[in-house]
Amino acid sequence: MSRLKRAKTWEISDSEGEDDVKHTGARDEDVEQERAPRTYTRTEDPATRSPRTERRVEERRSAREKERWERERVKEERRHAQQRRKEEAERVKSLKPENFLKSLTVRIHPVLLQDPGCDVLLVSLEGLEWSSRLEEHALTHSISWTRQPQDDDGTVVEEDQVLMVVSQEEFVVMVTSIKQALIGESDVVASLFQPLSKYLKRNRGTVISLLVTGDHRHQCGLLSGGGGHDACLRSQLALPDVDIEEVLVYLQLCKNVSVHFVLSWEDVTDHVCAITKALSKRPFKALCEASVLGFCVDGSWAGGARVERCGRGLAQVWLRQIQQLNRVSVSMAAAVTTAFPSPHLLLQAYENAESEEQRRTLLADLTVMGGAKERRLGPELSNRLYRLMTSQNSQLVLD
Repeated sequence: MSRLKRAKTWEISDSEGEDDVKHTGARDEDVEQERAPRTYTRTEDPATRSPRTERRVEERRSAREKERWERERVKEERRHAQQRRKEEAERVKSLKPENFLKSLTVRIHPVLLQDPGCDVLLVSLEGLEWSSRLEEHALTHSISWTRQPQDDDGTVVEEDQVLMVVSQEEFVVMVTSIKQALIGESDVVASLFQPLSKYLKRNRGTVISLLVTGDHRHQCGLLSGGGGHDACLRSQLALPDVDIEEVLVYLQLCKNVSVHFVLSWEDVTDHVCAITKALSKRPFKALCEASVLGFCVDGSWAGGARVERCGRGLAQVWLRQIQQLNRVSVSMAAAVTTAFPSPHLLLQAYENAESEEQRRTLLADLTVMGGAKERRLGPELSNRLYRLMTSQNSQLVLD
């Protein structure tokens, strides 16, 4: 047998193997680059653009600018709206009585300090932490109010309420002076009526209340059975009742000045506190009356009936709609809503009625539950509900 020859074994060094691998990898990459499709990027020279292409580019650029400007405008409007809502909320908050009270200042004429009872007023205002100061102003013996505007520009606004506090002796002199002026005498006794008249001529819109003080609690307590402390204080004036009544009517009708007889400075303090609280409530009350839903008042009716997406709560709305009519109780409205659970069903019943009389008395025989005994709804309410549901006249008076 012929003997097989054994092939020679070649030794490959590490360096030769790495070179072959490198060369093989490089050839593979060259092949891949030759096989891969080549892409070309075309760069258009702005100088070679056609007018049509240039117009398209300009339109796209202007559209992008317009969109960016619109986004900025919407963002700015939202920011302004948010700022306006914040300012409005702050304004409404400042108009609430407890906050608006801080802007009011009670001004007391220094001449009132001559009466030792004025300390009661000063101590009370200090205890309530209300702003007050002694200041001479146009009308003597008076107490007035000023407020600081919201813009806080340094100006002070005077309120239209003024209290003039006089003693019984000063009021007696005023009565004499007014009587002489009404008679037409040339030589009129000097009194506080002269500065009061001058003040009213300069400030026609001011409401003045004249408080006549007199510390006679013990005597008035004994005489109060015949007409109260007002009659008691009048009796201390030593003037005919006819003269006093004539002067009171003259001051009320011709000067728009109301006169109140008070026992002491405690009553004067009560008047000051009452007017101060009324002035603090005035702006917020005016804001509520000027709102779109000014008829809504605080209480269970303010929030209305909650209606969910599934329709739950509509029956309560229908019930309250009927309750808005005068002299309609909850039980009477419930009788209607039980028989006709929705306004649509009631309108269908009206359409199916054969005559006008049947429509008017459709609800008259409904039974109203509650109270001592059951009763009928009645033709009067049935007729009102019929007119409410079917009338086309918005000015129609139902009751």
